[in-house]
Amino acid sequence: MILKKSQDPRIATILPYKENYSKEKASAASLWVSEFFKNSKFKNNNYIFGNTKSKNYLTKNYKNISLNSLNSKLTSSTNEYVKKLSKLISNKFDLVEIHNRPLILFRLINRINSRFIFYFHNDPLSMKGSKTIKERLFILKSVEKIVFVSEWTRERFFVDIDKKLQTKTEVIYPSVNKQKPKKKEKIITFVGRLNYSKGYDLYKKSIIRILDEFPDWKAYSLGDEDRRNIYINHKQHVEFGFTNHKQTLDILNRSEIAVVPSRWEEPFGRTSLEASSRGCATIISNRGGLKETTDNAIILKKVNDSELYKEIKKLISKPLIRRAIQKSSRKNIKHLISINTNLIDQLRESCIPILNINFIKKKLKIINLYNQGQKLNHRLYNISLGKKFTNGFIRNNHDVLEVSDRDYLRNNKSFNIIPNKNNFQNFLIDTFKNYNPDLLFFGHTKNIDLSTIEEFKSINKNLIISQWNEDPIMSGLNYSKQNIANINLYSNLVDHNFITTHPSILKNKTSNNFNFFFIPVDKNIERFDVFNMHPKKDLFYAMSHGVNRATLKEGTEDERIIFLDKLVKKIPNVKYDFYGFSNKQPIWGNDFNNALINSKMGLNLSRGKPTKYYSSNRIASIMGNGLLTFIDEKVQMDDFFSKNEIIFYKNISELADKIIFYSKNDKIRKKIAKNGKKKYFKLFNETKISKYLLDISTGKKPSLI
Repeated sequence: MILKKSQDPRIATILPYKENYSKEKASAASLWVSEFFKNSKFKNNNYIFGNTKSKNYLTKNYKNISLNSLNSKLTSSTNEYVKKLSKLISNKFDLVEIHNRPLILFRLINRINSRFIFYFHNDPLSMKGSKTIKERLFILKSVEKIVFVSEWTRERFFVDIDKKLQTKTEVIYPSVNKQKPKKKEKIITFVGRLNYSKGYDLYKKSIIRILDEFPDWKAYSLGDEDRRNIYINHKQHVEFGFTNHKQTLDILNRSEIAVVPSRWEEPFGRTSLEASSRGCATIISNRGGLKETTDNAIILKKVNDSELYKEIKKLISKPLIRRAIQKSSRKNIKHLISINTNLIDQLRESCIPILNINFIKKKLKIINLYNQGQKLNHRLYNISLGKKFTNGFIRNNHDVLEVSDRDYLRNNKSFNIIPNKNNFQNFLIDTFKNYNPDLLFFGHTKNIDLSTIEEFKSINKNLIISQWNEDPIMSGLNYSKQNIANINLYSNLVDHNFITTHPSILKNKTSNNFNFFFIPVDKNIERFDVFNMHPKKDLFYAMSHGVNRATLKEGTEDERIIFLDKLVKKIPNVKYDFYGFSNKQPIWGNDFNNALINSKMGLNLSRGKPTKYYSSNRIASIMGNGLLTFIDEKVQMDDFFSKNEIIFYKNISELADKIIFYSKNDKIRKKIAKNGKKKYFKLFNETKISKYLLDISTGKKPSLI
């Protein structure tokens, strides 16, 4: 089986409009997005949207949105941002990822026909749009996935919400690359806002004592603060102000010790992760998600200056302990970019089709197009594969719209002479637009124009199209030639073809996207247990000659007729009931059922030479209704059924002998027939076969065959 890869999905990543995406002033969310982008397998089709004054963007795929409202108190910047995003994104993207602004999600969700992932970088309970239970439940309902940067942020989101709903969420941490050891200098570094919430006052008090005691050590402060009121005045202290990300990392590479004494409940604490990965002996508070950044940091028992002073002094005074922490921190990095990028890409794959993986875990919308036979009073219902597929799809919890091509054409003739095929194409396109299916599943039709299929694909680029056919494809059979032509009409336009002929027969006859399937039984259609009944006849067989007019076609030749004529002569005392030849017309509908269940046994004889696994719907009708079934051993059904479930024969003489034997031995006949039905329903029921078809269609590993 060959999966047909769909085109790479297009992903739009939306940052808050105040989130700076420049190399000079990138903040945590921008760094998170840019670093995971660089390693993603989807980077060629991933575009990042935001508002940044600097032109020195972190990555080339960034699309800057200018906002006039930033300098106006009369116009909403959020409204302008969303309006411009809507025009740029429209319905061009398969997946829209929104970072840290629920209000943007709320306003885009009804404007853009895409799937959404939402990322929380901050405390959800502190953000507009996620403070209330109602708002958070709406986010859960509206998106495919919610991603949190720490378990702490996820816990905050689910305050007063049932934890069972967490299945739709993931924690993916900010991450770093492994670093080579760098020469360390006697430097203690603080990175962050120079304010009370970040614990800068604690750093000030403790570091002045440290520097007085250890004059060969230096202290650095990296950061700024708009409303500054905390300053450190010491000759061994250097204040760098705001430094870009590269400069920050360079200083951390040189630093022996880093401190993150936050009072604020940090959603994660990127500084701690970066410092630890750069081989710093790192001291952190126990607030928010800081404890999740590394397993190698020293955690302050109390968040005060005395405790911070004590821990810094310990690291300076005990270099062996300090170096052991540094080595372990550099070696055992908890969150690596390569690993977490794969997690993000897998998350995306679960939301959008990659190898035609179309919402595997969700309900699919399926158009099932086949000939329902309204004009012929549904006389094919008892052997209708299309109906079985519909039942199976529904029992697998999917939504199905049935469409009949031939019924439409028969019932909508132009001037009562010629079916209006153009009207049918318009009908299909209108139906498709209104229903918007995930999967088009069709069989045994030549009535869909190729241009109509192309139109379907232009309307929904993620559409999966599968075609099925139950008729034979084998050499030496004239009937197969037309069947192959009918299949190949669409085979190169569809994603998957399903046939009842084993793949070994397909060489040089069809294209390569073909899959084999067994004819299913259906509990609503094959509903009789003949082994518990008292039929009057011994052997049943029916052919479908005259399927169009219900009359036997003149000049029809079929090798099965010769076979059956020979068989009859060998079983003169057996009560057989044959239809479709020797001037006995085919039977359909309820007449078919009445004849079928009035016989003890059935013959599974198909058109053409016996071929591996091939059978028409006949085998489902016979075995599924509890008749003892005879089949040529060359069909190789012994791969699935034992001699206690089905009767195999080598030639016509052996077949005749076995028919005579079982016609006289009801007890054995009933037991084998019962076993056969049970096995068939276990292996190839409509629910299993439909799931198998959907598994292959959606790129999932099939569950059977």
